[in-house]
Amino acid sequence: MSASENKRSIIVGIFIVVGVIIFIAGVLTLGGKQKRFVSSITLKAIFNNVNGITAGNNVFFNGVKVGTVSKVEFYGNAQVEVTLHIEKSSQQYIHKNAMAKLGSEGFIGNKMVEIVGGTAQTPVVEDGDRLDIAAALAPDDIMKTLQDNNKNILAITTDFKVVSAEMVKGKGALGALLTDSVMADRLRQMTVNLENASATTARVTSAISQYTSKLNNKGTLATELLTDTVVFSNLKSAVKSLQATATSASEMTGNLNATSRKLNSDKNAVGVLLNDDSTGTRLKHTVSNLESSTKKLDENMEALQHNFLLRGFFRKKEKAAAKEKEKAQEQQAQP
Repeated sequence: MSASENKRSIIVGIFIVVGVIIFIAGVLTLGGKQKRFVSSITLKAIFNNVNGITAGNNVFFNGVKVGTVSKVEFYGNAQVEVTLHIEKSSQQYIHKNAMAKLGSEGFIGNKMVEIVGGTAQTPVVEDGDRLDIAAALAPDDIMKTLQDNNKNILAITTDFKVVSAEMVKGKGALGALLTDSVMADRLRQMTVNLENASATTARVTSAISQYTSKLNNKGTLATELLTDTVVFSNLKSAVKSLQATATSASEMTGNLNATSRKLNSDKNAVGVLLNDDSTGTRLKHTVSNLESSTKKLDENMEALQHNFLLRGFFRKKEKAAAKEKEKAQEQQAQP
């Protein structure tokens, strides 16, 4: 073998060795991404539609990659069974009541299977367990919802267009506010009135504040009434006295009412005199008779004074009366 052939053989061998190394590195890299060389358990889930899930797609739990899809095959009546390879280290976090649902990595990324839910009170999954399916919102449902929203937005914009047109024409309360100058003037006047009312309220509040501050000044009647117990006690006594006086007045009024009732009654002398006409007439006759008798008595006394038998007695009485009068005048004249 010549030197050129040996050189060619060495170069070919080097290329073969490099290729084998690259092949092994690729297998190890792909196997690491697919979790082929880690300890794992198998879980299964049955979907009605896998929406493009294939073997090799990732499996996530709470946003963390925990395994890959190993097999996708039909099951039963047009359903699809998906077999999942889950890392043994992640088994302790996945519980039997967890659920599987389809998703995508990002908005338009690769399809994936996501494991969600599960409670700590439930045991963890075991190799060969089947997960329940969580209802996922399909793209068709999303598009239908978007279409409904578009219809609602169109209806709202149409209504707003009609309302804005009516407002421009001056119809309705808002339209009147926008186009009627009289209404605008009234609103301005209302604003001025509100400002005046606010200023008045501020003044009243200030006056009340000043008044209440004066209540705290010592020596004033209000402060004495509020703080001095002696003044308050005297005031209570005065009120009690007024109440007693009012009670006495009430009793006096009651007595006067009773007396007036008796005066209006014909069961007593005064009531008979005030209310009985016949008694009043008889009383008038009696008074008239007494006047006549008194006049006749005066005439008789005058006649007796001129009678010669009694004339001396009356003269002596007149002299004694004159002496008593003179004596009284002398006493009054003395200093």
